Amino acid sequence: MRERSLHVSGNSIDTQVLDSILGKMIETVDQSKSEIFEIGEQTRNEYDQLVSELSLIREKIASVIYTGDDLERRSRFARKRLAEVSHHFKDFSEEQVRQAYETAHDLQMKLSVNRQEEKQLRERRDDLERRLQNMVETIDRAENLVTQISVVLTYLNSDLKKVGAALEDAAQKQMFGMQIIEAQEEERKRLSREIHDGPAQMMANVLMRSDLIERVFRDKGTEEAITEIKSYKKMVRSALSEVRRIIYDLRPMALDDLGLVPTLRKYLSTIEEYSNGTKLSFKQIGEESRLDPKFEVSLFRLIQEAVQNAVKHAQANEVTVKVEMRSDCVNAIIRDDGIGFDPLEKKQGSYGMMGMKERIELISGKMDVQSKPGRGTTISINVPITS
Repeated sequence: MRERSLHVSGNSIDTQVLDSILGKMIETVDQSKSEIFEIGEQTRNEYDQLVSELSLIREKIASVIYTGDDLERRSRFARKRLAEVSHHFKDFSEEQVRQAYETAHDLQMKLSVNRQEEKQLRERRDDLERRLQNMVETIDRAENLVTQISVVLTYLNSDLKKVGAALEDAAQKQMFGMQIIEAQEEERKRLSREIHDGPAQMMANVLMRSDLIERVFRDKGTEEAITEIKSYKKMVRSALSEVRRIIYDLRPMALDDLGLVPTLRKYLSTIEEYSNGTKLSFKQIGEESRLDPKFEVSLFRLIQEAVQNAVKHAQANEVTVKVEMRSDCVNAIIRDDGIGFDPLEKKQGSYGMMGMKERIELISGKMDVQSKPGRGTTISINVPITS
């Protein structure tokens, strides 16, 4: 009886110790979550302040450039006047010679100061943009950590009394949950980055450009204002293109209704319309047929990413997409005449190619990238079709 009593007492002590450890763990994790959240909030507030400062800097740059152009024009006229006075020195009075020299010198000094100011403003702008990029990464990392800690807290708080049973499958469930959360967070981060770098930035430029149009109309007249308006329309059209591209990125509805080939035709036609002169052509080889949805989505995303890289980053004039439908596989070739790159060079932040490699592995396909700087890029994709 005594030995049994000690055994039970020992189990009781072990449970209490385990509960105490878990309690302290939850408290520590929860405190860490609050601290990380606070860091993220502080960084976000500083980010908003820097965004406002960056907007002001950009306005100042535009104003300095406008002033510099005027000074440049006046300085050229003053130098021309000074050259004329120097060449016909005897035909002008001493006062006229002195005035011509002082005017040219004064304008040259003002132009020099203006250029120095523009240089300093541009350096400040570049510094702010770098800091903002670092802050975005810090905010994203903090949000990701808070999300992961929330998952951990959920497991720890779920049922302490049944912690033994929970420990058996916690690792598997947590890994699965983390993978889903990480995929969601990566997609949200990518979409946020694209909206920030694309439509959001363009709309900010549109607002600045609208103010410039008013100034041009007042200072230079109707014709110059019309020219600015035409440029303004191009900028708005480009912003609309980015919005439509992002909509396509989220999920083209035609993919579910019509299939891969018709969706690619429509997608390439839409991209060509808003790609500022890039010509996109599509050719299908073999009999058109519907594929398993997972293959259609993956192939569309792979081709879409390759086309976007060619149009947005490679500065291509022409992009050709060929798709061969076979009974056992699908082959796709995306070729552009852009600036090319070195496939062996690893660039920081090159998420597009990394995402393509991960997606091709998920469907057991193969991808080959051939490119050289200045020689364009050719991407070959092969995906085996399993029934």
